[in-house]
Parts: sequence; structure tokens; C-alpha cells
Amino acid sequence: MTSPPVSSGYCNGDAKEHHYPQCLALCSHAEMAATSRNVESVTGLLENSLSTLGFEVYPLKVGWYNSLLPASLRLASPDDSLALVVLSTPAMFERAFLPFMEERGCQGVTDPIDQCVKHCVTTAVSQCFPGQTLDVRFDYELLPSRKPKFLAQTAAHVSGAAFYYQQSDVTEHPWAERKMFGVCVHPRFGGWFAIRALLVFGDVTLGSEVVQPPPPDCVPTREGRIQLLEAFNLRWQDWSYRDIIPPVQTYSQKQRDYFSTPPAQRFALLRSWGLLPKEDHQSESNSYAQSEEGGHG
Repeated sequence: MTSPPVSSGYCNGDAKEHHYPQCLALCSHAEMAATSRNVESVTGLLENSLSTLGFEVYPLKVGWYNSLLPASLRLASPDDSLALVVLSTPAMFERAFLPFMEERGCQGVTDPIDQCVKHCVTTAVSQCFPGQTLDVRFDYELLPSRKPKFLAQTAAHVSGAAFYYQQSDVTEHPWAERKMFGVCVHPRFGGWFAIRALLVFGDVTLGSEVVQPPPPDCVPTREGRIQLLEAFNLRWQDWSYRDIIPPVQTYSQKQRDYFSTPPAQRFALLRSWGLLPKEDHQSESNSYAQSEEGGHG
């Protein structure tokens, strides 16, 4: 894999708290070395909590991620530390987001999807790993330097979850000096998914027997990669890049309507669906619009 550009990445049940299964703690506060079987247990705990809500979980070593990045963007944890990357699938909107809005509503002016994802992930983490030392980072969070807290597409690639296709993956590319941003493709969902969070375990290390899995190369031809990158960079609004491979599931029409709506107008859309009070929140919508660059899904 070639080194990724300095970019934040992808823009590739019931949500009630009492529906989360009660999980056991992975281990005590003491540091432990995890075997492949331990990794499957850790991943399985979180997956069991989040899969019914439309999320997927993939493990990785911090060193796999750090090896592709400059020092300024690396994670501070040791290279053999365990991390988990969390993806949302097309099912998340109906299984988690809409129930979340019906039960809890939107608090403040931050992105409603981000609020939902944070609620789902932090609730699952607190129930599955009580007492664990975890650094939880979300795709929308920035460091004081305004750099992203983690590069979502790089994390997805090194975990084997999705292949991160970049300009450097196209031999003799036709774009001359033009910069073409990369995009991840999921082996089952194509581009109909998003990378939402990274969890880094401060007291769980992975042994040398844990081998990095290669991400499935869903777009192996030069022509296909050119088509993908041009669709993503030049025609991203029509979402055709998401169908670069036949997906097993795509976004529902309601979900497409939501993500196609400009961020400043999404509060009005949610109100029209009966998920927000009818009173005018123009100031909130304006504040939200100023804080968003276009939304993501």
C-alpha cells in the first residue's frame, strides 16, 4: 500500500440504552498481552453490542497505522497496542439514528448523526469494557492544530475493513498535476458506509502472531480505479462512486434524502419527520451550518 495523503478520510435494532447486552470486562487494570483469540474476544464484545445497530468493528495494531503516517499524525500509543475501528453500514440510519432521534432528540447544534454515533459507541464501550483505559476518537473530532484526531480511511485500510484507493494506486494516471483524493471501498457495501470511530486500548498489547490482514482489492483494474476516483472527486454529489461494485445493501431513500440535504436544512427535514419540535430553530440551523463543511455519510 502506498502512503495516504494527509486527509481526514471519508466524506466513505434499537438505540435504547437498555437494549445493549451486558458485557464482561476484558481484563483487570493490569496490562495484558493479547493473542489472536483474545483479539477476537475483544472485537466480539463490541461487535455484539453494535452490530444490531448497524455498525461493524475491526481490530488493528497501532503500529500498522503509524507506519504509514508522518510523526505529526501518529497515535501516541505503543506500536503493539490494540485499536478497533468502527464503521457504520446502511442499516445504521434506521436501526440507530431514527430511534435515537425519537427517544432522545438532538441536543444543541452539533450534527445529529455525530451525536447518535457518539452515544452508541460510548454506551457500548462503558458496558463492554468497564475499567479499561481507552482513547475513543470520532471521525468529526479535530486536534487543537485543526488536524483530525485520526485518519479514518487509513485506519480502515490497515485493519482490512476496506481498501483505500488513492491516486498513487493508478499506474500512469491521466490527471497530470491535478490532485485526486482517495476513497475507501467496502467489499460488501461498496461506498455505502462510513468510518466513524477509532478506539485505542491503553493496556492491551498484541503479540507478533497477530498478522495484518490485507483489505480486499474490490477494484483491481486501472480502468476501474480511474472510474472510481473520477466519480468521487468530480461527481461525488451523484453518489455513483458508491456503486463501483455491486453492494449487498445501499442507503434507504429516507437516508439518501437526509444526506442529500444541506446541513443547514437538516433540522427542518427532521422536524418535518416529526423528530424535532416544530418551533423555529433558525439560529441553531445557522450555527450548525457554520460548523459543517457539507456533512458526511
